[in-house]
Amino acid sequence: MVADKNRNSDVNELSIEDRIKILYELQQVDSKIDSIRTLRGELPLEVQDLEDEVEGLDTRINNLQREVEEFEAQVTHKKAEIKEAEALIKKYEEQQNNVRNNREFDSLSKEIEFQKLEIELCEKRIKEFSFQAKEKKQSIDQAKTLLDERKVDLANKRKELEDIVSETQKEEDDLQRRSESFQEMMEHRLLSAYKRIRGNARNGLAVVTVQRDACGGCFNKIPPQRQLDIKMRKKIIVCEYCGRILVDDDLTSANE
Repeated sequence: MVADKNRNSDVNELSIEDRIKILYELQQVDSKIDSIRTLRGELPLEVQDLEDEVEGLDTRINNLQREVEEFEAQVTHKKAEIKEAEALIKKYEEQQNNVRNNREFDSLSKEIEFQKLEIELCEKRIKEFSFQAKEKKQSIDQAKTLLDERKVDLANKRKELEDIVSETQKEEDDLQRRSESFQEMMEHRLLSAYKRIRGNARNGLAVVTVQRDACGGCFNKIPPQRQLDIKMRKKIIVCEYCGRILVDDDLTSANE
């Protein structure tokens, strides 16, 4: 609490011109941080998308392999049924040699015929299951090929992202510390306004210079008297069109 009071006391001692300069400096630092993050661009999202795709392909391959195993199990089961039917046919044919009348012979003939139909049906099912298993195996091969390609893409994107991060992380950390230092020098109300404007601006610019008699953010013309007020740096002035904080171009030159 004491520290906050001391901070507020120090901030309140700053002149409006000093506050404007701090605002401008803060914007410059935050814009550099934005540039570093822009350099990374869509890479983090691309890496995440590729990771999701690789995971999805792995899941698809595992599901297809389970389906192949199920079809092959069905083929094995149907082949076992065929063997059972063939054994019954042999049994019934042997029984026909010992029948006492035509009725028993005809009954056994029907059983034989039924088992032959069962064999035909099993053979048909075996062809169907084998065909489906073959199709699934082809899909697995295609998915594995695509998976290998995506893994290479993912490795390349990860390397690219790691290189960019390693090259820029120290600079970003230093800039982030500078940004925090400038923020500590600002009063809460002004800092909140800056963050709100920056958050609403598409390019993250909350503080812009007057360029060719116009706002550097929305490019609307600024009246001469308002430009004069901006140059005087006696009060913080915002663009009446876009709400950005306006500073004079001389401030830019002074900080270069």
